[in-house]
Amino acid sequence: MMVRVSTDVDHVKRALRADLRERRQLRSDAQRAEAESRLADRLDELVNRLGARSVSCFLSLSAEPGTRTFVSRALARGIQVLLPVTRADGLLDWSVATEGGDVAEGMFGLPEPVGELLGPIAVNDVDLMIIPAAAVDTRGMRIGWGRGYFDKTIGSMQRCPPVYAVVFDSEILDEVPREVHDQPVTGVVTPSRIVTFAPDGR
Repeated sequence: MMVRVSTDVDHVKRALRADLRERRQLRSDAQRAEAESRLADRLDELVNRLGARSVSCFLSLSAEPGTRTFVSRALARGIQVLLPVTRADGLLDWSVATEGGDVAEGMFGLPEPVGELLGPIAVNDVDLMIIPAAAVDTRGMRIGWGRGYFDKTIGSMQRCPPVYAVVFDSEILDEVPREVHDQPVTGVVTPSRIVTFAPDGR
C-alpha cells in the first residue's frame, strides 16, 4: 500500500513560513506603525499609477504589513474596496468595505468584514488586487500561508487584473519554493518601494 507523504517542497515551505512568522513577531509596535504608514503611501502611489477606482485588499493581522490605513484612505477618496471572506470550500466571498464597518474573526482567526456577501466572481471587476504573502521572490513567485485561497482565486480568473502582494522589505527573497498550483504576482509593495515584475504571460 502506498503511503502519501509530504513532498520536500512542503517541508521547505513550512520551514520558511515558520521563520518568516517568527521574524514578523519580533517587530515592535512602533516599527509596525511606521511600516503601515509608509506602506499606505506606497499603495496610494500604486493606485494612482494604475488609475484604479476599485480594488480588493485584506484586513491585516497585527504582525502583517498593515493595510488598514490604506483601506481607510482609499474609502475617503471614493475608491471601492472589496475585502475577502473565507469559505469552507476554499473559495473567497467578498464584501464592500465601509468606514467604521464591523469586523469579526473569520475562519483561521482572520479579521473579516461583517455585512452583505458578494460571490467569488465579484473580484473579477476590480482594477487592482492587493493580497497577503509570506514572501515573494525576484521572479514574482509568491509564497502564502498554505491555505491556497488566493492562488485558487487568481488561477480561476479569466481576466486577471494586476495583482500585487504586500510584504516587508526583508521578505523579497532570491527564490521561494514553488508548486504547480502556485500563482505568480504582477508585483510587490513594501513600505519602501513598489516592484513590478516582467510579464510572464499569466
